[in-house]
Amino acid sequence: MPVKNRFAELLPEITAWRRDLHEHPELLFDTHRTAATVAEKLRAFGCDEVVEGIGRTGVVGVIKGRTDTSGKVIGLRADMDALPITEATGLPYASKTPGVMHACGHDGHTAMLLGAAKYLAETRNFDGTTLVIFQPAEEGGAGGREMVDDGLMDRWKVDEVYGMHNWPGRPVGSFSIRSGPFFAATDQFEISIEGKGGHAAKPHETVDPTVVASHVVLALQSIVSRNADPVEQIVVSVTSFETSSTAFNVIPQRVTLKGTIRTLTKPMRELGEKRLKAIASLTAEAYGAEARINWIVGYPSMVNSEEQTEFAAEVARAVSGDCEDAPLVMGGEDFAYMLESRPGAYILVGNGDTAMVHNAEYNFSDEAIPAGCSWYAEVVERRMPVA
Repeated sequence: MPVKNRFAELLPEITAWRRDLHEHPELLFDTHRTAATVAEKLRAFGCDEVVEGIGRTGVVGVIKGRTDTSGKVIGLRADMDALPITEATGLPYASKTPGVMHACGHDGHTAMLLGAAKYLAETRNFDGTTLVIFQPAEEGGAGGREMVDDGLMDRWKVDEVYGMHNWPGRPVGSFSIRSGPFFAATDQFEISIEGKGGHAAKPHETVDPTVVASHVVLALQSIVSRNADPVEQIVVSVTSFETSSTAFNVIPQRVTLKGTIRTLTKPMRELGEKRLKAIASLTAEAYGAEARINWIVGYPSMVNSEEQTEFAAEVARAVSGDCEDAPLVMGGEDFAYMLESRPGAYILVGNGDTAMVHNAEYNFSDEAIPAGCSWYAEVVERRMPVA
């Protein structure tokens, strides 16, 4: 395929971009160097318009096709931010920023979309307009929502939007996707159990929040086992248990629990919140304590549109020869906000036998670059063909 051949030629150059980004990771919205690098390259490629500062530090490049009889606009999105993890790969291009690394492959996503942008700006073999979208703060900052709220879709009249994520454990350059709910909604909670502290030798004079909180932790698991329909997906995880005292002989005054509830549908999301609040409050009350609950609304479930998913899979099969059905993923992805705003699809590209994402030993496979770039470019050329 010509597209794949061109990206094979560009591979050393795109790999160099990727490794430079890997050496200089940035968190959340503080992607100033990354955004400046992206904007500089988009201008050098000859994009018709390059706009910075969409969604705080997001970058948008506009590439007009050879013709525009359709008036169609397709958005292609990549995320730019890294994670607060100390890298342990030992690579020559490992992170130079202490405590920060590209442990999720966003450096690869950015480099692949830059490669596609260079190709599309060179060839312009499509009828319509391509928007290349470089988003900050996917890792917990809801940068996708910020870009949508900043007028991304309306300003450029985007019709469809497509995104991609690398996936360790899958053959390099292979693809997988699923229609409908794909990635989970990721709500968080903080529960403060207030009791009555005292001497460990006199528990009868206290209301021990450690005991209360322990019962709450166990009771919360009944949301999955006894409240949710067994064929639905819901994950309840208490990930932090912190007492207000760390002494051996003191019963603390307070215990704080933190965690997350992950769901794929609105009814399950509502059920999780409702049951968590009831269980925590009433369990604490039963033991004479008080529970204060802070429910933190997270990313919504990411839902692929049916038509666009089938099209994305068709493109993937053209690029790699196959596209498998992807499993449900209970991790979160803020591309969900863009898919709430416009129809589109999100696909996974194989990253080979590497450490899983969010791991200090993870590394993006540069061998996946030609397939990823080709998919981005083929989405545009097949969805907006020149008559």
